[in-house]
Order: sequence, then structure tokens, then C-alpha cells
Amino acid sequence: MRLLAATLLALSLASAQPPGPTHGQRPQRLIVRNAMIVEGVGTPASGPRDIVIEGNRIVRIVPSRAKSPAEGVEIDAAGKYVLPGLINMHGHVQDERAGRPMDVNYCLKLWLACGITTSRDVGSSFEKSKALRERSAKGEIAAPRLFLYPFFGAANPEAARKRVQEFHAGGADGLKFLGTYRDVIEAAYDEAKKLGLRRAHHVGVEETNAWDDIRLGTTTIEHWYGVPDAALENGVQGFPPSYNYQNELDRFRYAGRLWREANPERLGKVLQAMVDNNVGWDPTLSIYVASRDLQRAQTVPWYKDYLHPSLEAFFQPNLENHGSYFTEWTSTDEAFWKENYRIWMAAVRDFARRGGLVTTGEDAGFIWQVYGFGLLQELELHQEAGFPTLKVIQHATYNGAKALGKETELGRVRAGWTADLIVVNGNPLEDLRVLYPRGILPGRQNGIEWTIKDGIPYHVPVLLEDLRGIVTKARAARPNAK
Repeated sequence: MRLLAATLLALSLASAQPPGPTHGQRPQRLIVRNAMIVEGVGTPASGPRDIVIEGNRIVRIVPSRAKSPAEGVEIDAAGKYVLPGLINMHGHVQDERAGRPMDVNYCLKLWLACGITTSRDVGSSFEKSKALRERSAKGEIAAPRLFLYPFFGAANPEAARKRVQEFHAGGADGLKFLGTYRDVIEAAYDEAKKLGLRRAHHVGVEETNAWDDIRLGTTTIEHWYGVPDAALENGVQGFPPSYNYQNELDRFRYAGRLWREANPERLGKVLQAMVDNNVGWDPTLSIYVASRDLQRAQTVPWYKDYLHPSLEAFFQPNLENHGSYFTEWTSTDEAFWKENYRIWMAAVRDFARRGGLVTTGEDAGFIWQVYGFGLLQELELHQEAGFPTLKVIQHATYNGAKALGKETELGRVRAGWTADLIVVNGNPLEDLRVLYPRGILPGRQNGIEWTIKDGIPYHVPVLLEDLRGIVTKARAARPNAK
């Protein structure tokens, strides 16, 4: 009789428990209970608190002891931290590498699994990405929200204005500029401002530099190109006579020797002018880490289960593949790059100290960097640069939203904001590596448990299982696979 009573009690309690969320389906109401919340604006964690989401919107956040409505599905976040969804400000949506097909879901699901709920696509197939943007917005695919900044190119000012108009009419959210003539970028920026298109600039080794970004009004400078160039004593780097920009071994070898040539006093003036003219900086620190330690970059633990063979093929030394320049890489190159990083990181820190807007981006798909994991490495590198962890998280959330012009919608855990959240097993303020997927780092059972994008909960273990399946299938399909 006692056993029967105990069984009935257990069944009664189980039936009283609110239902959990269904992977990939937006509930009418979702309550994340008992969470320690990091809002995303640099303020300390607070909790335990309950986050009430209706549809795709956070409607209220209350102390856990104050009973919020019980109706709806629930995630128990006791012992967990909740952050805003991460914003990747330098992404590329890719469905092939090295001429080999690659399931686009590999890129998109890796982003979600690593906590990225928004990605700024700064150069992919515009038409393909538009279709993905629409399907993501409708919740039809497991993918971050996409902002499209297509590659811009034009031969003269007249063509530049026409091209800007075409991209605007085609639905671009902004534009990505990559190494162009000064008169062309002047005309393009003038037209883009009229049409309300934001501007990301990857400055090439050409006649423009950060002073042009300051004068014309760039939204974000990508990487660091153009910043030290604007502070050179002689106005040009000390290239050897044999230097060939089109040879990527030359290009990246001597890129690693640029920051040491920047005049510190002039550099300070450049950084202050960037701040004064609201030019943001998306440094993408993670994309160059192979340049300072190639062996480590080639042996990171997530390759075992999550490196797609098409991406692996693209990474092999081959000057025909952008960023695969390690044909004759030396310890001397790595020593210069390590110094490059020290000066570069100090400049990013100085820029932020002066009031500049710093964001996070990964540029994965190149230089031994895998989607999603690249952004998690980016956070660690911002920490290495000297930023407090709360500020690092702000760079990856609120600051990204601000650079996108969406700071009243995205990038914060706050009532009224879009429900983009990550539920983390562990305290990322203590150790950012708890964000890495479970099982990646030896002895750790942390990882992001749920990525909630636009109110849709995605169970990260399910995403990871899907990803392992994609990689396993692709490896089995290789011509030399046994």
C-alpha cells in the first residue's frame, strides 16, 4: 500500500511539472526560471530571476521568489547563467570550400550551437543569403538572424552610385567595402548614406586608410587594416623590393610586421578621431591566431567531430585559396605576429578606453577557423587584450547590436527586447570556456544548453548531434574514404 501511495504521489508531482520546450518550435509563452542574468551592458550578474517570454519578446523579468505566470513551457536555469545571444559581426555564409560542396546547415547550426543568434554576413552569395535570411526570419530553418552586407565593387564613381542603388533595391542591410579607390568609395558612401545603408570597410593596402573612414563615416573598420597604416611615419610600410600583394604569403607575412611601424603618437590621434567620428572597430582577433601559432591552430580539439572535410581541404597550404598561405611559414613569422598581436591588442584597448565601440566577429571559413568556434575564441582574445569579462560579453552582445543600429531590439536581456538568449551550464564570467560545446574540452561538462533565437528554443545537444551527422556523412563521401 505504501509503495502504491508513493508511486501515485510521484506521478502526481510529475504531472504537475510544467512542460519543457520543444526544440525548434516557438511556444506561446516560455519562462526561463531561476537564472543568473548577465544583461549585456557591462553590469554585474543578477539572480536568481525568471524571464518571461511571449512569442519572440521578453515581456518581464522578475525575482524567482515572485511567482510569475505558471502557464507555458519552462526551462529550469537553476545553477545556470543566461546571457544575450551572441552577435557575430563578421560572418560568411558558405556552402562550398575548395570547390567542394558543404551543407549550408553546417555553418548555420554551428553558429547557433555556439550561442550566435545574429550574424552579419559581410560577403557571400547575396541571392542565396537573402533566401536564408527570409527563412530564418520565419523560423523555417535553424539559423541565426542574418544582416546582409554584400561585397561592394565598382570601377568608377558613377558605377559606384548605381551599384549602391542596386544593392539597396535588392534588400541589402548595409555594404561591405574591400580595397577600392578613394573617389569610388567617396561616391559610394555618399549614396549609401542617402539610402540609410551602414558601411563596413576592410581597407586594402591601397590609397585609403583610417583617415578616409574617419572623414567619410564608416560604421565599422574590419580587422585592423587602415588603422596602423594611417600612423606610419613615411605613409607607407617598409616593404622589401620583392613584395607582391597578390602573393598571400607576402601579404600576410608582412601584415604581421606592420603594427611595429606605426608611430604611437600618430596612432593615438587616429584612434581619438575614430572615436570622435563614431567609427566602430570590429577587430576579428581570432582569424589570425594561426599566424602566431600554426601548430596549435591545426590541432584544436573540436576538429575531431566538427571539422567538415571541405573546410579541411580548403585550409591546406595553397596560395589559390584565400587565407591558406602557410606554404613556407616560419618561426620568425610567428614571432613577428606575436608582437603584432601585443601592439594591436593594446590599440584596441586604448580605442575602447577613449570611448570607442568595439565589437566581435570571427571571419570563419578561412585560416583554420571554424564557424562559431571562431567567435568563442574571439571572446577569449578580447579577454587576453585586457578587457574585463563583463566588457567582453558587452562587445559580443550590446555593442554588436549598436553597430547594427538595433540596440533597442537586440543585445540585452531586458523586458521589451527580442528574446535572443543563451542558457549556459556554468559561469562564463569566471571562465569563458564554459561556452564551448560539452565534451570539447577534457573533463568539462559545461556548454550552452539552450540557444533561444527570436523566441525559438534550440537544444544545443540536438544541434551538435545534427552537426556530427553532417560531418560524418561528408567524410564518408570523400573519394578516398574507406
